Parts: sequence; structure tokens; C-alpha cells
Amino acid sequence: MMIEEQKDIPLQDRFESLIQTDDKLAIREFLNDQNISDVAELIYAYPDYESQIIAYLAIHRAASVFKILEPGEQRKIIEDLPPYKSAELLNELPADDRVAFLEVLPNSVVRELIKTLDPDERKITLTLLGYPENSVGRLMTPDYVYVYEYNTVKEVIDTIRRFGTNSETVDVIYVINYRGELLDDIRIRDIILADPSVKVSELMDDRFISLKATDDQELASEAFKMNNRVALPVTDEQNVLLGIITIDDVLWVASEEFGEDIQKIGGTEALEEPYLDISLFKLFKKRAGWLILLFLGEMLTASAMQFFQQEIETATVLALFIPLIMSSGGNSGSQASTLIIQAMALGELSIKDWWKVMKRELITGSFLGIMLGSIGVLRISIWQNMHLFDYGPHWNLLAGTIFFSLIGIVLWGSMMGSMLPIILKKMKLDPAASSAPFVATLVDVTGIVIYFSFAYIFLHGILL
Repeated sequence: MMIEEQKDIPLQDRFESLIQTDDKLAIREFLNDQNISDVAELIYAYPDYESQIIAYLAIHRAASVFKILEPGEQRKIIEDLPPYKSAELLNELPADDRVAFLEVLPNSVVRELIKTLDPDERKITLTLLGYPENSVGRLMTPDYVYVYEYNTVKEVIDTIRRFGTNSETVDVIYVINYRGELLDDIRIRDIILADPSVKVSELMDDRFISLKATDDQELASEAFKMNNRVALPVTDEQNVLLGIITIDDVLWVASEEFGEDIQKIGGTEALEEPYLDISLFKLFKKRAGWLILLFLGEMLTASAMQFFQQEIETATVLALFIPLIMSSGGNSGSQASTLIIQAMALGELSIKDWWKVMKRELITGSFLGIMLGSIGVLRISIWQNMHLFDYGPHWNLLAGTIFFSLIGIVLWGSMMGSMLPIILKKMKLDPAASSAPFVATLVDVTGIVIYFSFAYIFLHGILL
């Protein structure tokens, strides 16, 4: 069959045909000829062949495919590969990707896998694992190109040719002194366009951005976003260059952080593993804590309703609107909480903006409350006048109760939903922990108090 005709056949169909032939050489050539992302898709599509696919690939391509797979998939592949092949794969992985894989494994497994590394790679891996969890040090790679300020452009280009192959990126070249301290970084474009006899010191402008190895990974994400870089240098407290962190690693972290925040907003702890890979017991533990806390919170709602039991028995019509009142407050609080958490994650606002947020939510919450309150009054009026339901001779006072209750509850929900993330951030806690279910539960309790307080004002001496 002609090559052009083969390309018209879907990738998975061609792979299935080759598997049936059991022609190992043809399978190897086919896989090595595909894009890295296409090979990853084949691994997900054919879980029974995942380790075989990795084994067929040239080792440098196998490492490129392995590092873009999900952690659960990576672990299964390492478990299924022969020991010599898994050792070869781990040694080929860039140090930062190797650490990212190892840090999600149990300590006993990590100890065994580290034994299979070459001495130099083992030393680098243990150094990176020694940095705090979620720190920049865990993400950095020691593979970079550095030069000295007295080097000429010609010498720099020779250095790039000699050591650039093992570097994660050569888009930026780093300038250090004899103590290893970072002096500057120079874009490869400036080096290529400069005269070969020009010295590095003449290209330096002393304007560079660096990260500390102990910095939080979220700070790295913000630094990349604000400075439009593909790589940033990482130093210690004495400004000694330790490694670099690249944009692909930061994007991966940002994706994980986003997933964790979504899970927390939904009222559960971050799973840290794919849903289908996590054990049922772990899944139970992750969800149970929040559910117990929310359940206890809702018990306060029941206590609040018991406090107003006499009012409910006296004016049973009030009970009809309790679900509407509670849900409106919870919904407005959840909206505000989600918007503020997202804005803080994107760097659009900080703790010092709390007063601006409060003013906006006071105005927005009031208008939203008036809108919902008007709809509530309209509903009562239509049902009463069209004889769809009889709210009694004082239905207009009931409508007034609903109107002002909704304004108060929606406004309160908006304020609580917007302020809680900021308060948690101030306390150095995760703002995503003020999740929608938590805000809704909190507003439910206070909503009952607000509702019956307005009912007492409007209906005291009439229905109550």
C-alpha cells in the first residue's frame, strides 16, 4: 500500500493492523514515526498495550511520551515494564519530570526506583526531592547553558553547541561569575545577532527575573504570566544559580492547581489522583470530612427552625417560602464566592482590595435582592388574584415579608460569599476552601433568622 494511502487510514486502525501482524520491527518504526501526542493517545486507547508501546519506542521518545501521561498511567507503565527498561526510562527522563513522577508515589516505591538511577541522576533527584513540597525547587531542572561575562559571542555559541543538547531549552543563556552567582540572562536572539567578537558583558543589561528554590509554585506561575518568559532561573538565598524552570512545567502545575480548586469548590478535598485510579476508601475519606462538616452546619439550620417553631405553627403559610428563601441566599453566596476565588487565582484582586469588593457586592447584592424580591411579590399577587392559591386576607403583608427578606438574604449571601475567600487568604489558608456548599450552608442558617425577623416585623399582631 502506498504511504499516502496509509496516511488516509485512521491512526488506531493502522496500529491495530500492525499489532495483528506481530511484526516488531514494523511496529517500532510506526510508533517512532508518530507525533508524541499521537502515541500518548494510542496508550490511552489501548491500555492492554501501554507498556509495550513505551518499550517499542526509542528511549528518548519514550521519555517524551511518558512525561505527558497522567500520573496513574505512568505508574502502571513503570509497574509493567521489565526492571531494566523502567530503569532506562527513569534515567532518560529530565530531572524535573522524574521528580514530578516520584513525588506522587509511596515512599517505599520511591526508595526502590531511586536505586535504579545512575549515580549522577540519583544525586540530582534526591536534591530536588529535598526541597519543600509545592516549591519551585521541585520543578526546576539542572540542565541549562551558562556562560561567563568575559566570554565572547563566538565562545558562547561554541558552548551552546557543546552543551545545548542536554539542556531543556537554549532560548535563554545564563551569565554567572566564578562563584556561580547569577548576573544576568540573555535571549538567544541577542546572541545570534551580535558580532562574534562582542563580549557577553556588552550584551548584559542587568535586568532579569529570578525565582528562589523555596518559592511557592503559584508564585512561579504568576512570574511567567507577568514577564512573558519561556524559562526563568532559580537561585538559592545567596543568588547562586541552581537550575531553571520552564513554562511547560508551570502550565502543568497551573492545570493541577485548577483541578484541585474545582474539587474544593465542589465541597471535597483534592483527590491528588485520577478519579478512576483512587481507591474507594481514599475517595470516601476525601468526601466524608466536608460532608460531615456541612451536615453539622445544616443541623444549625434545623435548630434555627425549631427556635421559630411557634411562628411556623401560627402562620403555616410562612413555611411554604422557606426553601425559596434558603436557596436564594445560598445561590447568591455561591456565585460571589466562585467569582472572588477565580479573580484571586488569576491575580485580578488581592487582600487589600477587600473594600472595593465589599462596595461592589453591596450594590450588586442589593439590586439582585430587589429583582428576586419583586419576582416573589409578583408570584404571590398573581396566585392570589387568579385564585390559584389563597394566602389569606393579609397576603400583601406576606408579599412584603418575602420582598424584604429576599433583599436581606441575597445581600447577606453576596457579602459572605465575597468576604470569606479574602478572610481565608488573609489567614494564609486556601480560599477555595470557602466552597460553594460551605457558603450555602452558612447562609442557610442566617437566612432563616433574617426571614423570620422580617416576618415578625410585618406580621406581628396579625398572623404572629
